[in-house]
Amino acid sequence: MPTRATTRGEERTSLDGTHADVLVCGASFAGLAVARELAGSGADVLIVDRYEIGERATSACAIPTPWLRALGLEAAGRQELPDMTFTTPSGSARYRLPWSWTAFDYRELCRLLFAQTGARFETAKVDGRTGAVVHTDRGDLTAPLIVDALGWRRVLSADGGYQPPDAPLSRGLEVHPHHPAPDDALDVWIERSVIRAGYGWRVPAAGEQRVGVGSYAPHDHVKEPTKALAQRLDVDAVRYQGNWFPHRLRAATEPGVFFVGDSAGHCFPLSGEGIRTALYFGLACGRELRAVVEGRQTPEAALAAYHDFSARHAGAFRLALGLQRLLPRVPPRVLTAFLALFGRRWLIDRSFGWYLRQADPGYVTAGGSGGHGGRPA
Repeated sequence: MPTRATTRGEERTSLDGTHADVLVCGASFAGLAVARELAGSGADVLIVDRYEIGERATSACAIPTPWLRALGLEAAGRQELPDMTFTTPSGSARYRLPWSWTAFDYRELCRLLFAQTGARFETAKVDGRTGAVVHTDRGDLTAPLIVDALGWRRVLSADGGYQPPDAPLSRGLEVHPHHPAPDDALDVWIERSVIRAGYGWRVPAAGEQRVGVGSYAPHDHVKEPTKALAQRLDVDAVRYQGNWFPHRLRAATEPGVFFVGDSAGHCFPLSGEGIRTALYFGLACGRELRAVVEGRQTPEAALAAYHDFSARHAGAFRLALGLQRLLPRVPPRVLTAFLALFGRRWLIDRSFGWYLRQADPGYVTAGGSGGHGGRPA
């Protein structure tokens, strides 16, 4: 497990009474994307997180390559993956995608993204909120604009957050053996012998494999399935990491706070992909906040606009959630036959094109003024 890098001893000075124009709680993909959109606005942006920037990865760290390019983060890439394979008990299928995945280095990507923000950063554990005051283990912070990008716990919510496993959360765990993958495909296993409701994966990453299992059923444990998949692939089950992740949208705002990434359920069901969605909704939130600090709209209007932007994606999320619920019920032979049929070029292009458009990399450079957050693709 990673060690907290929060300053200690004489270096652990109090932050009590610290004020910022925008306070971003959480320094992973979503929080950094929010801060990126505020760069050059003149706002005093403070990011706080329990861990140092880039210290604690909790996912396989693969993203559609167009997103890395759009954000200028190519230097964090480790291996490009143009193909995906899907394996069932009855067979497998391999697809060349209309776009590629790229496995990246988490620490490097966060470092590069933070460099685009111009924001301040402090390590502190966020405990909760009272109005415009955020409580941390280093004292109380204040800001008129507050963002919760702290993950599925939704720490700053007035509703008390979620408590797994009795919550709409999936769970995932992976190991990171230093062992070259056999090729450059992102591999997926949809087999009930691997996990009853979910999938296994392998992400090649330049001499490293990221092998894991995700379960849609929060009561189903994933450690033993992950170890079994690693054994099946003849790699060591070492360097564990994992987390819960949401599979249902939640309200993106409450009075006085914006929720981004996992705290708003911005993790796409079925695939469990939450990195580019965190970036995408983080950019949208940051654009609304920028309009506030530049005097183009009120905080109340920003809350309403960002809430509506997130809610407009509900249809796609519901569709993916429906497929997530259906997938474990499909007989393996039927699923294998479907995967074979699905291999037609026009179907691959259309379906994976639709999937990418749900958080389109073109949004990075799309104009945000006027509509601020813009429209979902």
